[in-house]
Amino acid sequence: MKIAFRTDASLQIGSGHVMRCLTLADALKAQGADCHFISREHPGHLLEVIRQRGHEVSCLEMYGQPSQPVPTSQTKKIGDPQWGPAHTAWLGSTWQNDARDTASILASLKPEWLVADHYALDHHWEEVLAPHYRQLLVIDDLADRFHHCDLLLDQNLGSRPRDYAALVPPPCELLIGPNFALLRPEFAALRSYSLKRRRAQPALRHLLISLGGVDQPNATGLVLQALRTCALPPECRITVVMGLTAPWLQEVRELAMHMPWPTAVVVNVDDMAQRMVDSDLAIGAAGSTSWERCCLGLPTLIVVLAENQRAGAQALAAAHAARLVGAVGDIAAQLPEAIHELIDPRRAANLSLAASAITDGRGVEKVLKAMGIADA
Repeated sequence: MKIAFRTDASLQIGSGHVMRCLTLADALKAQGADCHFISREHPGHLLEVIRQRGHEVSCLEMYGQPSQPVPTSQTKKIGDPQWGPAHTAWLGSTWQNDARDTASILASLKPEWLVADHYALDHHWEEVLAPHYRQLLVIDDLADRFHHCDLLLDQNLGSRPRDYAALVPPPCELLIGPNFALLRPEFAALRSYSLKRRRAQPALRHLLISLGGVDQPNATGLVLQALRTCALPPECRITVVMGLTAPWLQEVRELAMHMPWPTAVVVNVDDMAQRMVDSDLAIGAAGSTSWERCCLGLPTLIVVLAENQRAGAQALAAAHAARLVGAVGDIAAQLPEAIHELIDPRRAANLSLAASAITDGRGVEKVLKAMGIADA
């Protein structure tokens, strides 16, 4: 069985779309499928990471930005052909050029499934490519455009099937909510131990900071500066996780050298689940990694790095499954108070318990079953 993925990473897009597709691709490969990624070579791409995971990659040509970027206000005009999707400028091409180039690759692959995870693509692109795949899985978070697909996955807390009722054809099966979150198997494997550890209400001795693989706005640097004014325990140590393409990586390393607590900066780690298990508190972005932290019951202060993360972050806060710090501009003012609250082990334990109820980490198994993959 051949499975094709159309997804991108860049300094603007971030790494989350590619990373969750890689999680699904790894699981499909374990079932005997051949997975082939189709991605554009944006600045900050992850093409080599995909190859290192054992998957084929085809690179799409860069055409530059579309001539008429879409203003944010147009997100409310779903399907307006004058503008297209709200994130059109993320594509690095027109959707017509993207569809033509993708079709030339799919024509030889003849995949059983195409997986599309890209905010800049909608039903126009999907319908043009329909002759080149048997079934289509769309991964979305926004419910802001029409899709022509067989399966739609939105793993966000607070998303509802009715959000997509008018945006997909009637036969489309909807997989909605964090129970379908695409987490690597090590998170489910470590869940029991992690939750048991947190029931003992450990004191804050290890703080984990992970604000996305790219962190374009340098939220990590702002967090480190704000932490200098916080009353962390003297025995606390800090680990900062970043991606190799993060534009502020060197500045963060320099800040880390002058922190009042031992602070390590690590890059492109492959043991994130274990690092979360070993941490007592996290400061993290409100993206896909939220479900990893919830699975392990890791108490978290969440920062909204992009507007499309806000609804998910607010849903987590409403469920008392995370403490919302706010947007990047709120870090300096809000982080010290949030840290002060969660130094209390009882408050951290309550947050952990609510977070652990959000997902059990077995979403990939559920998605494979919906795709009809053998032995799922």
